[in-house]
Amino acid sequence: MGTTATNENGGKGLRKRIWRFTKDDFLPEESFRSWGNYVNALSHTGQRLKDRLLTRSMDEVELHQVRARSQHQMKKTLSWWDIIWFGVGSVMGSGIFVLTGEAMRNYAGPAVVISYVISGVSALLSVLCYTEFTVELPVSGGSFAYLRVELGDFIAYIAAGNILFEYVVGGASVARSWTSYFATLCNHDPDSFRIHVPSFPEACSYLDPIAVGISILICIGASASIKGSSRFNSITSISQIFVLIFILITGLTKANPKYLVEHFAPHGIRGMLKASSILFFAYVGFDGVATLGEEIKNPGRDIPIGLIGSMMIIIGFYTALSTTLALMQPYTHIDTNAPFTMAFKAVGMDWAKYVVATGALEGMTAVLLANIIAQGRYFTHIGRTHMAPPFLAAINKKTGTPMNATIIMTLLNSIVALFTSLDVLASLLSIATLFLFSLVALALIVRRYHVTGETTDSDRNKLIAFLTLIVGSSMATAAYWAVSSGWFAYSITVSVWFLSTLGLQLTLKEARKPKLWGVPLNPWLPSACIAFNLLVMGSIDRASFERFGIWTLLLLVYYIFIALHASYDAAKEIERETNKSAPATLEAGKS
Repeated sequence: MGTTATNENGGKGLRKRIWRFTKDDFLPEESFRSWGNYVNALSHTGQRLKDRLLTRSMDEVELHQVRARSQHQMKKTLSWWDIIWFGVGSVMGSGIFVLTGEAMRNYAGPAVVISYVISGVSALLSVLCYTEFTVELPVSGGSFAYLRVELGDFIAYIAAGNILFEYVVGGASVARSWTSYFATLCNHDPDSFRIHVPSFPEACSYLDPIAVGISILICIGASASIKGSSRFNSITSISQIFVLIFILITGLTKANPKYLVEHFAPHGIRGMLKASSILFFAYVGFDGVATLGEEIKNPGRDIPIGLIGSMMIIIGFYTALSTTLALMQPYTHIDTNAPFTMAFKAVGMDWAKYVVATGALEGMTAVLLANIIAQGRYFTHIGRTHMAPPFLAAINKKTGTPMNATIIMTLLNSIVALFTSLDVLASLLSIATLFLFSLVALALIVRRYHVTGETTDSDRNKLIAFLTLIVGSSMATAAYWAVSSGWFAYSITVSVWFLSTLGLQLTLKEARKPKLWGVPLNPWLPSACIAFNLLVMGSIDRASFERFGIWTLLLLVYYIFIALHASYDAAKEIERETNKSAPATLEAGKS
């Protein structure tokens, strides 16, 4: 075990330098001590898989025993002010400058303003679900820890694999976009600062050393100090806000109301909703803020103010910026690749492209910082459970930051950013993100209506039935949206969703009330979150779902042969330690 190896080595096992790893840093568990042990573990795969499928962790385990595996504690230095700007910084990057053009010209027209509100409200639903969990479980694992507690180890592992994909691909994408905008700011073509290697495959032929360099610089800052990173993020995000205000004021001096009023919604409500599915991804990134839970001074107060406050700021700016764009040009003239830059050029303000590029660069720098910070903290907690190599769990004694995890994840980002154009992986990233958001909303309903040892079998079965209907009707709505332009089937699928949520509210009593802060309108809000996330997934192409299936299959192979046995041994060690100090085990709650 990781903790055993640590004790045997005088507490130095988890603090080895990353270039001095041994086998025990990766596979210290009993199942991997010898080939005989490993063969014996494989022979019990079925029994262990059943155990991990049925066993849920407990709040106390995540907050204490699992967290203690990092040896040292993270420093509690963040306030609600820091969380607000981490929220803004993690979300408000280049998306507004890119996605708005495609959504306005091809789908919504000037009604893109409404589309931004719809997608913003949907994102806010997920934010509220995350907020309740983060207040109750302020640990660095974020959604991974929440799912371990409510849906079990196996679901949490699948989520962890998608978190890995989401953050590595997302971080690499932002780093490469940073290079493109920097080149534009220097009056160069977006690819001019990349190295073209014709002998490489087309998707990997433009090497991007600047993306690697900016990632490494941000990694150094993120590893050195969370408070220093917070100050830098706050300065960058506030500076970006001033740039956006300047863009708003300057753009509105060229406003023509007829562009907004004429042909407001040329493609009707379906076009608005299609645009919403695209624009949803301009709001993605806030889930990383949940990983800062261990470093927040007063989680019960600071997390709701920070997360909800930042989302309201973002929705406000996105709506205002899209309105300004709609007032500057007819929607048929909007450029899909550089909408704001070309709109300013069209009204005789070509110089404004430098302001737009500056705002985008500041936003992407903040997003990249938040991405790297979140990756390090996610995989610190995943390493604590031994589903990932336990050396990732180490917290540096001096800096109070997860230095090992931050460095390793930055290296992964840099490899992907150096070689890959990421076009093929973009939609797969969207599926991974929406899948994760849906699981968190589902876990929140389970948390409210099921408590191990208290909820009766009858109520548990009712809960399973209602959740099956909610998820099933939401999937049916999404499937119908993907294959048909009619409306009749919605009267059935939406009715089933509505009646299932109503039945859940009327026939089941909440088994657990939130201690400090809870999602309002339960179970309607998390149920609506599930429905909308699945609806957005229905707009993604089939090929992306096939790649998602292949990625999930690869995750399952690693789980069956490695992660299952490592996490099983780690969980049993916690049970033994707990039994020594208390008669009741903390991690054995069967769903």
